[in-house]
Amino acid sequence: MAVLNIFKMKKVLILCTGNSCRSQIAHGFLKTFLEGTAEVFSAGVETHGVNPKAIEVMKEENIDLSSHTSNHVDEYNNVEFDYIITVCDHAKEKCPLFIGKGERLHYNFPDPAKATGSDEEIMNEFRKVRDMIKQYSLDFTASKFV
Repeated sequence: MAVLNIFKMKKVLILCTGNSCRSQIAHGFLKTFLEGTAEVFSAGVETHGVNPKAIEVMKEENIDLSSHTSNHVDEYNNVEFDYIITVCDHAKEKCPLFIGKGERLHYNFPDPAKATGSDEEIMNEFRKVRDMIKQYSLDFTASKFV
């Protein structure tokens, strides 16, 4: 008897203001944690380009964001997401209404791109936010995919 594969890959969208730092970091973690289980996308309500410091701090986690692009949320108008995660208040307020039943989740992470001080202090802020997003991503994975 043939077995039909009725497993549908879940689709996850991480949404931020500019798709440059927080959503890119979450994209990297969730793509790694959910490999083979979900398709992960990230976008912004604007596009600012991927922040080089986000790429740098994710290299410390052995996750390569260097080929990522900054995408606008309108690029995904025809995609039905299972989960839409906003990672800043601005994106939550501006998030367009997607057709479908996607569950919306929100966590307002600090914007590391707004950090000031020495290069070391700025990188430490990026690491702090990265670690917060990593924990959120682990918690999301455990609660929605296990």
